Amino acid sequence: MAEEKTPEYGDQRPDGHVRDDRDEMRQEVQNSMTLLSVRDFMAKLSGRDPVPGGGGASAVAAALGAALGSMTAALAVGKKRYADSQEALEKLTEQFHELIQELLACVDRDAENFLPLLSAYGLPHSTPEETKAREEAVGAALAKASEVPLCIMRLCLQALRLLDEAEEKGSRMAVSDAGAGVKLTRAALEAASLNVYINAKAMKDRETASRQREEADKMVREGKKLSDEIYGRVLKEIRG
Repeated sequence: MAEEKTPEYGDQRPDGHVRDDRDEMRQEVQNSMTLLSVRDFMAKLSGRDPVPGGGGASAVAAALGAALGSMTAALAVGKKRYADSQEALEKLTEQFHELIQELLACVDRDAENFLPLLSAYGLPHSTPEETKAREEAVGAALAKASEVPLCIMRLCLQALRLLDEAEEKGSRMAVSDAGAGVKLTRAALEAASLNVYINAKAMKDRETASRQREEADKMVREGKKLSDEIYGRVLKEIRG
């Protein structure tokens, strides 16, 4: 039996219609990914569409990490044992909440920024003029596509700094949750960096590629150092 070819973007289906999943993806991006249930988001993430992908998943993971940090702080609010830290704890919960909203917004922004890249790769390139125009469009789209992963990485670093304070001042009953938040956030930071690196490798503009890669490198180093410090404290406290 001949192997059935999986329709790609622009392929003709058996019914004679042309398949273009990009229109469907644009509609789905307009209908916020973050409004999906957890099960529906997992179904989208595990499907054949390129969005949501690693960037969106990274943002969700970081939001989960930040939410655990917020819980660690919130559980200590109003408790006598933490009376000296009440103002700081309340501020922490507010900062975490704002950060979570920014991270969730990145899920949709990452998908939106991918669509121009998809369109650029679909441009004709049968003549030298078309090839040049396509290369320029792809280069601009690659640089644009890296903006959200870089933003996610910056937000991950902010989350780790807040988790550092939440672990120190928050509920001791939730210190393991703070540690889990640190691990999720570090994973999100490193996962988002992969999108930056793969885009930078494909760029013709080596100056932009180098600048974005160097920023990512610096954030990964800082995030690893800080997360190791916090996680080490958590382990020391809960394992003795």
